[in-house]
Amino acid sequence: MRVVLFANGHLTAPERLRPHLRDDDCIVAADGGARHALSLGLWPQWVIGDLDSLTPDEVALLRGHGCAIEQHPRDKDATDLELALAAAQRLGAHEVLVLGALGGRLDQELANLLLLAAPTWANLRISLADGGETAWIVRDQLTLHGRPGDTVSVLALSPQVEGLTYEGGLRWLLDDFTLPFGSTRGISNEMTAGEATIRLRHGVLLVIHRAADAP
Repeated sequence: MRVVLFANGHLTAPERLRPHLRDDDCIVAADGGARHALSLGLWPQWVIGDLDSLTPDEVALLRGHGCAIEQHPRDKDATDLELALAAAQRLGAHEVLVLGALGGRLDQELANLLLLAAPTWANLRISLADGGETAWIVRDQLTLHGRPGDTVSVLALSPQVEGLTYEGGLRWLLDDFTLPFGSTRGISNEMTAGEATIRLRHGVLLVIHRAADAP
């Protein structure tokens, strides 16, 4: 099962997100992320959080459409996004697409990106989309689909990423490379074909694909 999880950040160019959506997606919202789902004509099946970003009328409207509400106290030890990820895991998701996790406060944006790389979610295939950019948390391999001229960047989210190999489709190739945390070696590569495969042997890698015509 795939969960599409709407966070309460900015949603850049929402019309570009429609191709990412599938009819059989389970829609989960972290608090005010429910508004993003509704803006795309989607009714969340679950809303999780302290509900401080939704009005009582909005909560009542969601309940009236059969949405399950999981309310947490405002004084809590996890963000709404973390709570929503935990709910997706409990629901039996194998894949999670996160929308609306970027923009706004820098602390929240960084926390969201690092949260997705936590060992807790190692059994989930997690990706994130925003406008013309898509990002993946990769622990083994990923095949990218795009166009020549698109930008591809990688960043280590573990102390180091070992065995990093690009198998064609990119302008600058790597073979069994060790990428340390904090290195910019993987920034701003360029697709030369419609497909590129990235593999690694050990570690956690953030892969970001930016379409050449992204806003």
